[in-house]
Amino acid sequence: MFDQSALNPDLPPEAITKYIPNSSTEGWFHYPVHAFPHHTDYGGIVWHGAYITWLEEARVQYLRSLGVDYNYLVDLGYELPVVELALRYHLPLKLGMDAIVKTKMQNTKGVRIICDYQIQSLNSEILYLTAQVTLVAIETSKGKILRQLPPEVEKALGKLKTL
Repeated sequence: MFDQSALNPDLPPEAITKYIPNSSTEGWFHYPVHAFPHHTDYGGIVWHGAYITWLEEARVQYLRSLGVDYNYLVDLGYELPVVELALRYHLPLKLGMDAIVKTKMQNTKGVRIICDYQIQSLNSEILYLTAQVTLVAIETSKGKILRQLPPEVEKALGKLKTL
């Protein structure tokens, strides 16, 4: 496996791994991305906002793979807004590069859903970004946080425990 510490000698290896929650390969949802020109700045480096877009796309597709269509959830009057976001940039992706957004979800107590991410090279040898996003469930019409997750989401997260 690729030695991440060689890329950033100022950052000890344990500092990198602490930003990789649930670092086992099991249970990760894989979402491929490609760095198109509109994802980059003038230097051909992927713009920081593109990473956030990829995280959201991966999260929505992950939920879809578990049987939760986000559009349907919205039609039912629910949303899962981001209430916390933490990103750690390890190496830049550049124009024309392909990568995999790995996503893992966990339900904590109540209505918080924590999503862990790793954006890696296709062969998983290079780590570009790690992130953690916290979502909560709200009822759209009232704009209030729900006391429990919508049944559709609860059922889907139950599937994660069996994977």
